[in-house]
Amino acid sequence: MNVEVDATSVYSRLLAEVRDADLLRRRHGYYAVKITANLVVFAGAWVVFAFLGDTWWQLLVAALLAVVFAQMAFVGHDAGHKQIFRTRRPNDAVGIAHGGLVGMSYQWWVDGHNRHHANPNHEEHDPDLDIAALAFTSGQAGAKHGFLRWMAKHQAFLFFPLLTLEGLNLHISGIRATWHGETKMRRVEGALLTAHVVGYLTAVFLVLSPGVAVVFVVVHQALWGLYMGSVFAPNHKGMPTMAGPPLDFLRRQVLTSRNIRGGWFTDFLLGGLNYQIEHHLFPNMPRPHLRHAQPIVQRFCANHDIPYVQTGLFGSYRQVLEHLHQLGAPLRAADRLQRV
Repeated sequence: MNVEVDATSVYSRLLAEVRDADLLRRRHGYYAVKITANLVVFAGAWVVFAFLGDTWWQLLVAALLAVVFAQMAFVGHDAGHKQIFRTRRPNDAVGIAHGGLVGMSYQWWVDGHNRHHANPNHEEHDPDLDIAALAFTSGQAGAKHGFLRWMAKHQAFLFFPLLTLEGLNLHISGIRATWHGETKMRRVEGALLTAHVVGYLTAVFLVLSPGVAVVFVVVHQALWGLYMGSVFAPNHKGMPTMAGPPLDFLRRQVLTSRNIRGGWFTDFLLGGLNYQIEHHLFPNMPRPHLRHAQPIVQRFCANHDIPYVQTGLFGSYRQVLEHLHQLGAPLRAADRLQRV
């Protein structure tokens, strides 16, 4: 029997079971409430910001905005996967609008994220493994030189501090891609990103004194980056990496992904991405259905002897940091030998 055809047939049976459970049905009401709630809190945070004036209490508003920015980015993520509407155009409208509100290019992000979904944790094809400051495979670690080699040696200790820069990276990368015409709807996104930067900085420096304003921006952007990075890191980091010809779709998605256990608060905190295995198997499945698909997928994987990994949130961070620390071990050992 052709192995590839058999593997496709196995996934088709899982897909049919999920469809029979009506888990691919769109949830317009859920997203209407989610988007409205996010926008109300977003607007309310800026009203409180204007009301408080020039005070260090504004750092609490900065922390609140970090959470709201992340929650709005999660909606953009869902739109990018066509989880909200069945067709591309209305999803793109929601995604671009949310990208403009948080200051990132939706089209740039969708392009890279789609490549990640096609080849998760693949050394050559997954852009999420192509991060200069970190090494996710032994090959990447061995190829580091100079300051990047020093970072790779100590990357487990540097990992969370580096995540504070993720918000800045999202801003700059999106602006750069838009500026160079690497995204669709360049003019629309360019106008939205410009309006975001100008409006954000004008509001902050108009209401706050320079010193407080700078600290507000640093705290807001650092916490947003840390939040976003802490949500995405447990999904694949420390899981098996791939090289060469890819495995079949089902195993490619399951073996490289990790789920996070938890209840409704974990679902809210991680934007549904705690069901990473189900999300990768069914990218267009609406977020609230992922938790219902989880037992179906777990049982199916058990019946087909496919490892299905899930752990607690803090356990996932421990696994990620242990993996990063192990990859830096040969570099640290080599440096010790050179000093002997």
